[in-house]
Amino acid sequence: MSRSACLFVLGVALIFSRGAYADNVDSKDSPRAHVDLELVVESGVVAPVDNITSAGQPDEAALKVFSDSGYVAVIDLRGPSENRGLDEANTVATLDMQYIAFPVVGPDAISFENAQELDTVLSELDGPVLLHCGSGNRVGALLALRASLAGADDEQALEYGRSTGLTGLEPLVKERLSEQ
Repeated sequence: MSRSACLFVLGVALIFSRGAYADNVDSKDSPRAHVDLELVVESGVVAPVDNITSAGQPDEAALKVFSDSGYVAVIDLRGPSENRGLDEANTVATLDMQYIAFPVVGPDAISFENAQELDTVLSELDGPVLLHCGSGNRVGALLALRASLAGADDEQALEYGRSTGLTGLEPLVKERLSEQ
């Protein structure tokens, strides 16, 4: 099969699959950067939104899909005492991606300062990045604050946060947004 035919088949498969890429779009057709890792592994494909994908704790199979999909780094927001179920730093390194520990532990860590620091880290990476914590909630919280720093109004920032995994931390993010 020619390269263009392969690309066409891959494109059609992505559009019609119930895989990770299709899961990135909500009912309003707005991109969602937060993915279900089981679907990522099942489909074998993942696509970033604005060079970012958010998720809960990945396993080795999910990390392999991210590597195979051209991701350059994994940013881990989990604290050092949180169980990952694997030696994540070593696994990421063996898959030729950069592992960045960026622990976000406790409510005080959901801050504009950490959002700015995360923005700096992201700006230094050249390619798609997986950001994860246990569920994606902390990722969405920091990315909502990052969107606010970039000029989004509060509702836009919250919507972006939700699309990147924000759930239970939304009241705290609203509090932080009101403080700015």
